[in-house]
Amino acid sequence: MSKKLELKIVTPEKLILDEMVDVVVMPTTEGEVSVLADHVPMIAELASGDIVAISDGEHIPMAVVGGAIEVKKGDNGHTTVTVLADFAEHVSELSDEAIARAKARAEELRKQAENKEIVDLEHFTTELERSLTRVKIADKWRNKKYRI
Repeated sequence: MSKKLELKIVTPEKLILDEMVDVVVMPTTEGEVSVLADHVPMIAELASGDIVAISDGEHIPMAVVGGAIEVKKGDNGHTTVTVLADFAEHVSELSDEAIARAKARAEELRKQAENKEIVDLEHFTTELERSLTRVKIADKWRNKKYRI
C-alpha cells in the first residue's frame, strides 16, 4: 500500500474536498506540479485549469481559478496539500446546461469589454476567466473516466 497525502481544496464559500489521495497534479503559474507523499514543503500561486487527484486509481478532477497552494507536513505526519482557490468545482457539476450558461456568460462579458465605460475591470476579468475555465475543463473531461 502506497503512502497517501491529505488534499484540502477550499474556496471563500466552502470546503470543496478533504480527502486522502495518492497523488495530486496542479496548475501553478510556474507550470504543472505533481505532489506525492513526503513532498518537500512549498508554496505556489495557483493558475486556472484543473487539479486532478488520484486515489486508488480513480481520477478526481476539479476546475479551479486563481489562489494559492501550500504543501507541508501536517500535524498527523502526513503530507498535506492545501489549495486556497478563488473558485473550484468538481467536473461532474459542469453539466451541459452549466457549460451553455458559462459560454453565454463569457460571450456577454466579451461584449461588455468593448464598452469602455466598465469601471470594475478586475471583477470583469475574474468572471470571464471563471467562465472560460469551466468551458475548457468540461470539454477536456467530457469523454474521460473520473470519480463522481
